[in-house]
Amino acid sequence: MSKISEVLAKVKERYGESEPNFVQAVTEVFESLRPVEDRHPEFLKAGVYDRIVEPDRVVIFKVTWEDDRGVIHVNRGYRVEFNNAIGPYKGGLRFRKGLNLGTVKFLAFEQIFKNALTGLPMGGGKGGSDFDPKGRSDREVMRFCYSFMAELFKHIGPYTDVPAGDIGVGEREIGYLYGAYKKFKNEHTGAITGKAPEYGGSLMRPEATGYGLLYFTAEMLANSNLKEKDIKGKVIAVSGSGNVALYAIEKANEMGARVVFASDSSGSVYDPEGISGDKFTFLKELKEKRRGRIKEYAERYNLAYFEGKSVWDVIKEEGIKVDIALPCATQNEIKGEHAEALVKAGVKVVAEGANMPSTPEAIDIYKDNGILYGPAKAANAGGVAVSGLEMSQNATFIQWKRKEVDLKLREIMKHIYRVASEAAEAYGHPGDLQIGANIAGFLKVAKAMVAMGIF
Repeated sequence: MSKISEVLAKVKERYGESEPNFVQAVTEVFESLRPVEDRHPEFLKAGVYDRIVEPDRVVIFKVTWEDDRGVIHVNRGYRVEFNNAIGPYKGGLRFRKGLNLGTVKFLAFEQIFKNALTGLPMGGGKGGSDFDPKGRSDREVMRFCYSFMAELFKHIGPYTDVPAGDIGVGEREIGYLYGAYKKFKNEHTGAITGKAPEYGGSLMRPEATGYGLLYFTAEMLANSNLKEKDIKGKVIAVSGSGNVALYAIEKANEMGARVVFASDSSGSVYDPEGISGDKFTFLKELKEKRRGRIKEYAERYNLAYFEGKSVWDVIKEEGIKVDIALPCATQNEIKGEHAEALVKAGVKVVAEGANMPSTPEAIDIYKDNGILYGPAKAANAGGVAVSGLEMSQNATFIQWKRKEVDLKLREIMKHIYRVASEAAEAYGHPGDLQIGANIAGFLKVAKAMVAMGIF
């Protein structure tokens, strides 16, 4: 039995029932690494494969807070510091009902390789809570964030672990979290990213993941064998309507594409004329400011609304034609049946804005049918890339202009495509960006682990 098979068997035995998302993430990476095993005996000797699947540290803590009626609530907080071989732990905080340790671990594990691909010195971590900010007042969210940070501040810092935002943690939550951190630590340092520009945040950070997703998609098209290599004129399906989805829609519009889908946890909307102009402005205000449901968008513009259906359900059931699919909602949202529907719908490119949004079966279908596939750890790395740039700005007490950050983001996404493509070629799988991204990210981290000895 190969070492990779041995480690996978142990992970499945230990976590198969309790943490299926984590097992899925490890399996996806390790299956890609089989061409690496024979070429790098130094990784076997240093025990890299065994070590890299176990987090350095897992912190679980109680979060007690009081709502506006005086009722006491207790939630659970998490921080998984997975690997800091190439830099401080780095990864977002997610506030979402039902969040559990297995989900946080899979996200932290993915973050190791995503961060390595950017070329910036950042390790992998992730955290969050099963607290749901939806429907909560600003004061309730503030009290929760202060209680959450009362424990988390002991474990983070600009050279140790640098959290950011994620699902359920936007500009409001980051402000409260950083305010609490600053109060508890009595220092103003770059210990959290995603801050507003007024108090140390980078310009372009809110847009970074969505914009970066389109830059990566454009790079995939430009280097493909397809006849049409331009995003302009393409019909795009975007799932979700959070930060990533909104700015993916915005950048797609700027590039001349037509985005016809968006969704939230309650359902999906189909707009055949495109979510652009005043309609996009309304959607952005609805989701970012009023935190309303996407059904309001459908009602306002007299459009088809599909209650309880994902974008991919609608494409499957209605047979709607699409050129590019950008899943930006949540993990495992595209299953095998959806992938088959995307093939029938004429999709040529799938680029992932969410983390692990495609099941293994769906990915196999993409590849078997010649769909260009941009895996999450490569395609959605723009957010953490600009978070890394925010860390650099904080460390030197400067703030770059928007155009400068955007240029750096474009270059980083091109770099990610290039290193993933080159690794795929070098290890016998030309054109397979999933294998290439996994290998390129792993090699950087593994070489650092070997250089530092056993720890």
